[in-house]
Amino acid sequence: MDAKKGLRGIFRRFLDVSDEEPSPARYRALRTDITVLMLLITIIPLCLMALINYHQYQSALKSEIVSPMKALVNKTKHSFELFLAGRLSTVRFVASAYSYEDLADENKLNRIFRVLKQEFRGFVDLGVIDSNGLQVSYAGPYELKGKDYSEQDWFQHLKVSDVYISDVFLGYRRFPHIVIAVKHIEPSSGRSWIVRATIDTGRFDDLIASMGLDPQSDAFLINPQGVLQTNSKFYGKVLDSFPGVVPPLSHESNVIDETDAKGRDVLIAYTYFAQSNFVLMVVKPKAEVLRAWYTLKSELLIVFLISVVVIVGVILRLTRMLVDRLEESDRKRELALREMQHSHKLSSIGRLAAGVAHEVNNPMAVINEKAGLMKDLIEFTQNFPDKEKFLSQVEAIIQAVERCRAITHRLLGFAKRMDVEIEILDLNQVVKETAGFLEKEALYRNIRLELDLAAHLPRIASDRGQLQQVFLNILNNSFAAVDDGGRVGIATWEKDIDTVGVTFIDNGCGMSEETLKHIYEPFYTTKKGAGSGLGLSITYGIVKKLGGDIEVQSKVGQGTRFMVYLPKKPRERSEK
Repeated sequence: MDAKKGLRGIFRRFLDVSDEEPSPARYRALRTDITVLMLLITIIPLCLMALINYHQYQSALKSEIVSPMKALVNKTKHSFELFLAGRLSTVRFVASAYSYEDLADENKLNRIFRVLKQEFRGFVDLGVIDSNGLQVSYAGPYELKGKDYSEQDWFQHLKVSDVYISDVFLGYRRFPHIVIAVKHIEPSSGRSWIVRATIDTGRFDDLIASMGLDPQSDAFLINPQGVLQTNSKFYGKVLDSFPGVVPPLSHESNVIDETDAKGRDVLIAYTYFAQSNFVLMVVKPKAEVLRAWYTLKSELLIVFLISVVVIVGVILRLTRMLVDRLEESDRKRELALREMQHSHKLSSIGRLAAGVAHEVNNPMAVINEKAGLMKDLIEFTQNFPDKEKFLSQVEAIIQAVERCRAITHRLLGFAKRMDVEIEILDLNQVVKETAGFLEKEALYRNIRLELDLAAHLPRIASDRGQLQQVFLNILNNSFAAVDDGGRVGIATWEKDIDTVGVTFIDNGCGMSEETLKHIYEPFYTTKKGAGSGLGLSITYGIVKKLGGDIEVQSKVGQGTRFMVYLPKKPRERSEK
């Protein structure tokens, strides 16, 4: 608000002057005042923001690291879960696709196991266990047939669940592995059995290696009890206890700030698996994360200085443009005053023309009456000498009078434009009268002026003089746009129940997209040195005042089409 008041005060001091024309020195003073004010309201906040940013960038940079770490653990977790889900689906398929008798047959089970090892990496053995916990068949490198698992925790777990995925353990095999067990119940007999497979966890190490961590970072799996499920670069081997705090259970990925067992300040990103007791953890030293801060200090200072230079340059440029526009607007204001004086002159000429037209009409009426009387006398006189010759001469006089009457009628109609008055009009007649003003120019330049006026067009309530001014302005532009021998067309039509339209079309030079954006702006003209730039601006204002609308379509080299829409009945704003 203070800056706004400052600018307002500057312009008030500049504008609160006498009628004398502003001098170049005053424009230079205005440029200086605006430049100083703009520098104050931009550089000072920029300096404050730089100071605040200097103290907060370190924490902001740390938060920028959090999202990539979360994305990394989520991506890797997804890979782990795909691996486990694939193996689980395979075991589940074996349990449901084969009958108990097929699975109890060791020959068939060995054949199934061989196929599994060929198609899926990581299967170590495969066994079938009955509902009492006794392994009835086994395929693998060990002698486990007949082993009783009824007292095992995982067997008790499968009494209330259909799936079991174990933690990593060594067991008889003496290498890290997990167990996936699936319980299947035969719908017809209610008989149940368990298919149990052992999976090598070597794939876990491959997935962790694919994360592409830097040498100072670490990634590993633990279970909720804090036991490492894979080897860690810094915190121990598989099945060692993790020398840190197990992160709290969460259904989303999180990043926490901790100090590890080696005394390093680290950021730990972790995520819990949905269907197994695994927690994926990624550990990054904070020193590595924030190292970029120390290298960016000088870069931030350079960016700050460059920003100041750019702001100063932009302010100088904008200030120059603003003051130049102001100077240009003052010049156009002077031109507008001259145009207003010219308009007053035209108004006086219009009133004079109306008076002259009235004065001319009176003797023309006398001539018309006398010529008519002469015609009647000649026609009713028998044996009148040279009767045909005299009748033709009298007819020529009457035609000349009619032509003078039409001219004065159009002149009177156009002169009435100064008296705003809504009346019921025949739009086609208004178009014909306006086009009549340009008939001679069209004939002289060999321009085809074509009228396509709709028959039975409803009469409208509007102002005759202002409509004539609108149509004449558009026609003047059309005539200026076409070359000699060109074409200008006018058509009237009924748009809808409330609106009629008048279309002006020419095959002239057309307008570009940039020109179309500015055609209704005051003083905008493409007629270098030959136009004031007020014609279409005034036209647009009159049409809007009458409650209508105006559209334009144009392409360079293809011509222009103006559509003027007018209400059939006067609207509230047109009556004011």
